[in-house]
Amino acid sequence: MNEHPQIDSGQAARTEVRTASKRHEIRENRKAIVAGTLIGWLMKIGCLTLRFHIEDRCGIGQPGVHPAPVIYALWHNRFFTVPAAWRKLCGQTRKSVVLTSASNDGAMVARAMAVFGFRAVRGSSSRRAVAALVGMKQAIRDGFDVCVTPDGPRGPRYVFHPGLVKIAETTHTPIIPIHVRFDAAWRLKTWDHFVIPKPFSRVHVIFDRPLTVLPAADAAAFEMERQRIETILLAGVDDSEI
Repeated sequence: MNEHPQIDSGQAARTEVRTASKRHEIRENRKAIVAGTLIGWLMKIGCLTLRFHIEDRCGIGQPGVHPAPVIYALWHNRFFTVPAAWRKLCGQTRKSVVLTSASNDGAMVARAMAVFGFRAVRGSSSRRAVAALVGMKQAIRDGFDVCVTPDGPRGPRYVFHPGLVKIAETTHTPIIPIHVRFDAAWRLKTWDHFVIPKPFSRVHVIFDRPLTVLPAADAAAFEMERQRIETILLAGVDDSEI
């Protein structure tokens, strides 16, 4: 009578271990590697046709203004043009990592960003969250800027996840919001309405003034800080509906 519960308990334990292992593994198959590299080069070639107007409100492109690392924050659907804009503005004098998910989609993004000179920290709020936080903190200690899409990798669109606020708070690293506006673009039917600018169109990229995240006294104060930064990022969106 007591054997079956022991067997069921053992099976449940093994299932839990396998599930936990899957949550912590980093996926990167050959297809994702090739596709990501191809996407990166298509992005790079496409951006060569664009007429960039880059506004450096924070001074990140001026040597010595920000000697310590910073955190770039932009909405997920905006990142098509940001790597090229970053390279134009400060890519010769700064180094950066980008946070991507641990999935094969994240592997594609990591490979695409590598074309522009970005390294990758793999993880998200749903998979390898702790490893991602540790990786970003280590990157900052090593002198790298960190680039994050705070509503990624799966949304909701334009909702600022709190993990980035916690990183900025604990590492005393300023957040630089990046806004991107398009004269002419395609908007895909994805969860984030991903935006791809049309060739030879004008793109306005703003590296906004740095935001300092003060230590929160309690959960309510932390939420107010999260909402403050979310509102600033939303102010730079050119969508008809938010």
